[in-house]
Amino acid sequence: MSTDVVFKQDLPPKGGYSPINFKRIPAKTVLNAPMIYGGLFGSMALGYWLYKRGMRNLIQEKVEMKSADLALTPLMLAERDREFLKQCRRNRDAEADLMKDVEGWEVGTWYGHPIYKTIGDAWIDPDVNEFYVHSSMREIMKFHSHVHWLKMD
Repeated sequence: MSTDVVFKQDLPPKGGYSPINFKRIPAKTVLNAPMIYGGLFGSMALGYWLYKRGMRNLIQEKVEMKSADLALTPLMLAERDREFLKQCRRNRDAEADLMKDVEGWEVGTWYGHPIYKTIGDAWIDPDVNEFYVHSSMREIMKFHSHVHWLKMD
């Protein structure tokens, strides 16, 4: 190692350092208070207008759907009743076909004796099991899952 290494200390420049700038430099103002409040109230007014317009459309659609429902209800009830009577006729025809070989059997009676003796010609709705006796299990399960369908009368 050599001993002639000269050590040089780092000193400030001649005349000293420049003064340190510690003053606050404010950011450039892009938005001021009137612009912020104007945007706030403008967006609120737009939102209110869109809400009211949407509610008007929703109410109009509800009225239209209710009108369609009221217009179609008699048709749906008639179709339901018509299908009910068609199934009763199919049951009666199936009974006639099934019991054609039995001596003294009349359709709708029990060996010639009326089932209901006190009602005359009044209609009696058949029991669910009696109504679906000649139907598939799929139709019976469909009834049980839609048992309350359009019960309006």
